[in-house]
This record gives sequence, structure tokens and C-alpha cells, in this order.
Amino acid sequence: MTITDLTARRDAARPLAALSAVEGADTALTIESSDAPDTVVDLLFLAEFTKGNQPHAKQKSLSRPKPKAPLCPADARLLRTSTAGHRTVWLYAGDGYTLRVSRWRGGTAELTVTAVTADLAKAVLKASTRDSELPKPPKKEAVKVGFWHATTSYVRRERFITAQSWDAVRPNYAGDATAALDRLMNVTRADVQGRLLLLYGPPGTGKTTVLRTLASRWRDWCQFDCVLDPERLFSDPGYLVEVAVGEDDNDRRWGLLLLEDCDELIGGGARHASGQALSRLLNLTDGMLGQGRDVLVAITTNEDVSRLHPAVVRPGRCLARIELGPLPFAQAAEWLGRTDGIRPEGATLAELYALRDGTEPFTAEAAPAPVSGMYL
Repeated sequence: MTITDLTARRDAARPLAALSAVEGADTALTIESSDAPDTVVDLLFLAEFTKGNQPHAKQKSLSRPKPKAPLCPADARLLRTSTAGHRTVWLYAGDGYTLRVSRWRGGTAELTVTAVTADLAKAVLKASTRDSELPKPPKKEAVKVGFWHATTSYVRRERFITAQSWDAVRPNYAGDATAALDRLMNVTRADVQGRLLLLYGPPGTGKTTVLRTLASRWRDWCQFDCVLDPERLFSDPGYLVEVAVGEDDNDRRWGLLLLEDCDELIGGGARHASGQALSRLLNLTDGMLGQGRDVLVAITTNEDVSRLHPAVVRPGRCLARIELGPLPFAQAAEWLGRTDGIRPEGATLAELYALRDGTEPFTAEAAPAPVSGMYL
């Protein structure tokens, strides 16, 4: 049964009817100046459900939505849209239903619909998600990772990501980094000493690739969770407890919290700049908060280790502290199969992929401004 079968189409001459229905005068919405636009969208979405006009609600989460999938029925009318940090939300309305679609930076999505009947709510979700998900990667290349984010509550969603084997990605790294990564890949739960895993180096040197491969290598004993808003995590004690502590479970695996590009959190001036954030991070790795919980923290940063806060890199705190740099010229040429385009000092992994795949960006530089002569 289609949505058209369940409802009659609204007269096209009344484009604001759906909007006025959602903003019905008999429902009081309390909005303060501090409320963000996405909060207002959430409030508007609940109006018809609150009034009882659309008493049936259904929800569906997508772990691998297609980037360009509309995630709404063909007859849906867009009422609001808002992007705030890691989340973009759309509010739609149709004949007898209201639909909220949320997409997160980690690639997941959630659809919630309220409708006049349960059958209509079900049909809206079915139409919105038809052919909307990417195929699951082959089992040997896929690993399940959790993604945390905070809105009005703390939310965790799981999705499968692809991860290459260590043998496949090992040629992407050079020198001492390769030997250190060999040891890291073979760590077991019995080998864990320090709780902090620190990967640092210039952008494009393969830090995220290492972590994806590590998630696959450790999948039998360690659950990887990526925190999309680490600045919020360490500024909100409730969020930190929810993510790091969770519920007691004697059979649960170790957990690893992945915090990417946290330069400000662990830099030399972090304690002054971020207040309690650094202290809470350190507490999680070897303080009271971390006691009795099998939690590791992996941090990537573009900062040089000499610029990091000394409390972060002190002996005993880090399970691994590995610098990832560009491949030297000879290794970069071997990786690429040619020498053209490679600088004498070598190339980063990202630069090599761009040279190999022809994906370097189109660029243009403005002409220099004319010299004004001797006049001021």
C-alpha cells in the first residue's frame, strides 16, 4: 500500500497549510533566545504528536545511508532545515504526517515520523528509506564502530566501516613508525599497560587509516567508539560518564574511545585554554574515573610531540606514542611507481593517492595587487 493510497493529496494552492498545522495556535512551544535552530525544529516536529492529531510515531535508524538519498517521500514538503556542528536536520510534512530526518557527520541517519494512523507512519518510513542504504562491505573488510554524539540526550549509533588488513596498509608507513605499528597491531588485552594511544604528525599521513585497521585487528577483544564531539565530551560530566563508564557488564570487551584532531585538548596550553577538559581526559586514562573500567583513549593530532602538554606524554600513561610522517623520496617513488610529482623531501600518503588517482584539486591564484607607487 502506498502513501497515496492511504491519504488524499493536499490542494497545491495551499502551500502553507502543512506549516500552519505544525505551528498550531493551540500548542504552546516555549522557545528561549539560547535555543539553537535545530532545537526549534525538534519542538515543531513534536507539535502534532503532542496535540494528538498525529498520535502514531515510528522511528528508523540507518547505519550506512547513501550520501545523496533524499530520505523522504516524493510528496513531502520541506518546512525547516538546520545544520549545527555534527548534525543536519530536515523537517517535512505531507498529508497526515510529519517527518524529521537527521544526518550526522559520522555518516549515520535517523528518521522519525508521526502520522494520523500507524499504517501511514509505516508507509512513510518505507517510502523514505527505499533503496537508501549502501550495501554492506564484505565481512572480512567490515568492522562495527560506534559513533557518539550529544544533542538533548547522549546518543550512540553503530555502523560498519571498511578496514584493510595491516599487510595491505603497512607499505604506507616508513622507518621507526612501521616497527612501532607492528607491535601495536599485535597487542592483546593481556598486553595493555598505558591507556592512551597517541598518533601525531602532519595531515594526510595515514592516522585514520591506522585506526581503522586497528579496529579490525582488535575486534575480538576491543570495541571502537568514535566521539564526534570530543569538546562536548570533556566539558559535560554526564556525557563523559555515559560514554566512558556505561553499565556494569562483567563479560563486556575493552572499549576504545577515538578522538580525532584534538590539538586544543592536549596542546601545551590545554589546561589554561580548556579548563577541566584536560584534567578529565587524564582522569579517564589513569585516575579514579578510569579505575575498574577497561577503556582506552586514542587521540590523533597534527601537533609535534614537543608541543603537547607534558602530562599527556609522561611515561606510563601511553600504550603507544607514534609519529607518522611523510614517506621519504625513495619509498614514495616505490609506492607510486614513478618519481614525477614527488618532492625531494618525499610525500605524504594523501599526496601519493592524489598523484596516483589524479584527484589533485583544481587551483587558481589571484594576480598580485598592483603597486600603488609613491602615493599613500
